[in-house]
Amino acid sequence: MKNVLFICGKNRLRSPTAEALFAHWPGIAVASAGVNHDADCRVDAELLQWADIIIAMERRHRSKLQVRFRAVLNGKPIICLGIPDDYEYMAPALVAILEAKVPRYLPAAGPASGASRS
Repeated sequence: MKNVLFICGKNRLRSPTAEALFAHWPGIAVASAGVNHDADCRVDAELLQWADIIIAMERRHRSKLQVRFRAVLNGKPIICLGIPDDYEYMAPALVAILEAKVPRYLPAAGPASGASRS
């Protein structure tokens, strides 16, 4: 079982969408958090230690993690998807981007249904 942590700024739109979208992917447990001080669920050292795979929506999120949590990360890679803050929660365009970009970083089993989960 791999633990996947999705990161965005406020943990209100992109990372919760990714968490919901991949919640039933076989072989993983998912969570999401934000790097901003006003995030709904703010990233902390415990979440970063839990995560085997960290996926950030933007480079600035990855940079904030690397600066604030360098010792905790201890060189753990952070994947950056390059998804700007232009989408609402579960927006079809955001779902399509996540479905295109995220699976390559997850265990190969794929969704339980084997079909797109949009």
